Amino acid sequence: MAPVQQEESKEQQSVVAKDANQPQKKHVNKQEEELSEEDQQLKEELESTVEKLKEPNQSEDQYAKYLESLKRSIQDSTTSMTAVPKPLKFLRPSYPDLTEVYDQWSKKYGEKATIVFNLADILSVLAMTYSNEDKKDSVKYRLLSNTDTIQDWGHEYLRHLALEIGESYQENLGVDEELVSKLTQLALKIVPYFLHHNAEADAVDLLSEIESIDKLPQFVDDNTYARACLYVTSMVPYLAPPDDLSFLNTAFAIYLSHGQLTQALTIAIKLDDKELIEQVFNSTKDELVHKQLGFILSQQLSNFKLPEENQEVQETISNVKLSEYFQYLIKELNLLDPRVPEDVYKSHLENSKFGLGTSGSIDSAKQNLAAAFVNAFLNLGFGKDKLVKSEEDNKSWIYRTKGKGMVSTTASLGSLHQWDVNEGLQVLDKFTYSDDPEVKAGALLGTGIVSANVHDDVDAALALLQEFVNDSNKLYQTAAINGLGIAFAGSANEEVLNLLLPLVSDLDAPLEVSCLAALALGHTFVGTCHGDITSTILQTLLERDFAQLANKFIKFMALGLGLLYMGKTEQVEDVLETIDAIEHPISKTLKVLVNICAYAGTGNVLQIQALLQMCAAKPKDQLDEEKKLEQSEEDQQKTEEKEKHKNEGEGDVEMEDAKDGNETQEGEQTEPKANATEATENENKEEPDDDEVEEDEELYQGIAVLGLACIAMGEDIGQDMSLRHFGHFMHYGNSLIRRAVPLAMGLVSVSNPQIKVFETLSRYSHDPDLEVAQNSIYAMGLVGAGTNNARLAQLLRQLASYYIKSPDTLFMVRIAQGLLHLGKGTLTLSPFNVERTVLSNTALASLLTISVALLDPRAFILNDSTTETSHELLYYLTPAVKPKMLVTIDENLQPLKVNVRVGQAVDVVGQAGKPKTITGWVTQSTPVLLNYGERAELENDEYISLSNSLEGVVILKKNPEFMDIDS
Repeated sequence: MAPVQQEESKEQQSVVAKDANQPQKKHVNKQEEELSEEDQQLKEELESTVEKLKEPNQSEDQYAKYLESLKRSIQDSTTSMTAVPKPLKFLRPSYPDLTEVYDQWSKKYGEKATIVFNLADILSVLAMTYSNEDKKDSVKYRLLSNTDTIQDWGHEYLRHLALEIGESYQENLGVDEELVSKLTQLALKIVPYFLHHNAEADAVDLLSEIESIDKLPQFVDDNTYARACLYVTSMVPYLAPPDDLSFLNTAFAIYLSHGQLTQALTIAIKLDDKELIEQVFNSTKDELVHKQLGFILSQQLSNFKLPEENQEVQETISNVKLSEYFQYLIKELNLLDPRVPEDVYKSHLENSKFGLGTSGSIDSAKQNLAAAFVNAFLNLGFGKDKLVKSEEDNKSWIYRTKGKGMVSTTASLGSLHQWDVNEGLQVLDKFTYSDDPEVKAGALLGTGIVSANVHDDVDAALALLQEFVNDSNKLYQTAAINGLGIAFAGSANEEVLNLLLPLVSDLDAPLEVSCLAALALGHTFVGTCHGDITSTILQTLLERDFAQLANKFIKFMALGLGLLYMGKTEQVEDVLETIDAIEHPISKTLKVLVNICAYAGTGNVLQIQALLQMCAAKPKDQLDEEKKLEQSEEDQQKTEEKEKHKNEGEGDVEMEDAKDGNETQEGEQTEPKANATEATENENKEEPDDDEVEEDEELYQGIAVLGLACIAMGEDIGQDMSLRHFGHFMHYGNSLIRRAVPLAMGLVSVSNPQIKVFETLSRYSHDPDLEVAQNSIYAMGLVGAGTNNARLAQLLRQLASYYIKSPDTLFMVRIAQGLLHLGKGTLTLSPFNVERTVLSNTALASLLTISVALLDPRAFILNDSTTETSHELLYYLTPAVKPKMLVTIDENLQPLKVNVRVGQAVDVVGQAGKPKTITGWVTQSTPVLLNYGERAELENDEYISLSNSLEGVVILKKNPEFMDIDS
């Protein structure tokens, strides 16, 4: 039976093998099948023509006819997208022969002869099908032929040629300048073809490869500039300096020459160039356009000043009417009724199984302060509330808090009247005469808060606060300094400089005052690279005592220096060199802070890699442990013997705790081993300092984590990658890094509640390290700021129940709840403007300040001290707050109701035709709210928008050509 079974199995195998080979056979048959008569005839004709070209005794005219015949055959052939044209397919085997013919002819007739030119023309096309690595024959023969006929060969050939030009250019740059020049000239002949055949991306890529992007403006026209510029600007986040700036300058030149002033202004803001902004304003006399440009500038809190005759335009830049438009928005959305913190807490929904009843029933000064913050965030800018400004008794809630809590509670009145300076100052006025120093200090801080983002001619905040800047009462002094920093954020006001700079350099002033003054100046002159402030801060750091540089407030002085260089990339090199002169671990922190501010929002990969390396650096004790593990057994035994001798001499005192008296005793005991003793003595001498400085040494790592978020927020891919890294840091990082990770996650996705982010933060909010949990809770508030996200609200309510017995953590939960319901969902903290294309330095500076303070939550935000600055730092968020609205107005700047479609923005870069820029839209009547990633479009052509993007305040003009079909 066995042989029969074997035979059967062999037969089965052969059948399977036949089946398996079946498709292959078909494939072979296809290849071997005979050509159709028509194809066979074409093949024979082409081969015959090649043979005639190879014959040496023909006349030039004969050769010219044969070449013309070949050229016509190739050009007339049509094919599908996926197949090679038949003439090229049949001529491929003859390519080596034709190259030999070319060599012979060029010797015989000279390279300039017409037939040699024509043959090179054909060879350049044939080289596409003949893969000959590194030779780049298409370009070689194209340069040897007549380049004027280049566009006759079609799109696919030109794309192939463009690829070879780019590669050849990079290879010969700096080697063969003559060839590089020829390649550039050839590329510039291809660009117009690409632009006129809907291949703007190919044109831009080619110019990018030959480093001639500045030549693009001369080729674009009214039909092609929009798509070309869109592609140019979308490439910027992926380019290394200085290419990114040259691309932006090119886009600016194109937009300006085609009258797209709002887009040109956006680029000028990105470049942070006042001369370019001025150029945009000067390129038109239309005051209405000037006002629209002013509204766009106002979103950046710009310190740009126009000549005095343009007073109305200056008012749009200074946000003078912002309160008026915001009040119109909340009235139309029916949000006028004030809400109380309990509307946010929803204590009846909180699960009380964790503790004593519901958290809403706890009446403590700390929780009353939290309620004041929640009330301030919830009703920010509404001008009404039922808690602090209650009609029965103006003082009631303020006196239900104590100490520094009264400062923050009184200051919250400034938040309630945000942007409405006149009304706000009237309300705060009576508190400035209070006998209670905390209430008076709160009124001073509130004066700064109410003036934030609004810079009118009067500058009332400056007039009211300047007399308290040098006050002998430190409480008034710090409140006035913080108030000025918040009120004039991004304004570059010289009077504020004259007031605060002496405080920075005054070595007799309390360190806290100096540091807060430096921070306020950093906010006021954010991104200006101000030389006087830079030199003053650096000089102060050099002159201050070594011990003072370990003070917790020093990080704010460092941050003040960093903010001056926000977004300035390579302009920080000189400052970094000066920082090296500071002989203290704080210099490391300074360097990191200045660097991350300089590259904020750029997505710079090299900077991100450097920061990742910093975060991976290990503390000394861990490195010593690893070295020990790497030692051989003998070395380990020797080390143990040394330890034994030391312990005998020191009375079993551990080496880390060795104090002054033990050094001599240790030296006597281990005299024979002099070298070892010297080393250990040196270690022991340094150890007390190490204990003091250890926190400073690691501080830079926490700031490096925040830096990853600041730099990566510039582009989407970087954001996603950074979130993955943060997960690793939580597993392997030290305590400071773990504290910084939630803050960084919050910074990367401000007011963008992605489920993957806030679910991760929700996990971290139950971390055994309470400070990690507190920062995670704050980050949850940051991620959901102004979104009213229901899932986040539910998670925060659960946390309120969970942490009912931890007053500090519960306080942080309340702050997060307040941020989540910021302005009842009408406001945002996102630092990006103009459809997420422009980063606001002022807003990012505010977010970064709170994050740096929270690297040590108990030292600042959760500090109950009555003498030091603490939770009032939270008001530094104020300059980052802006309405997420679209308000359309008419030519008289009065609100105008029109229908708009609001939907998710679609990335249309490089897409063919005229794709829709939004998806899943809903038609609404203005004013409307625009959430993260949403875009609005006008429903019809009845009005013309003066702004390219519908965001913020937009002026509409009646379209004279519009015809209403329904009527």
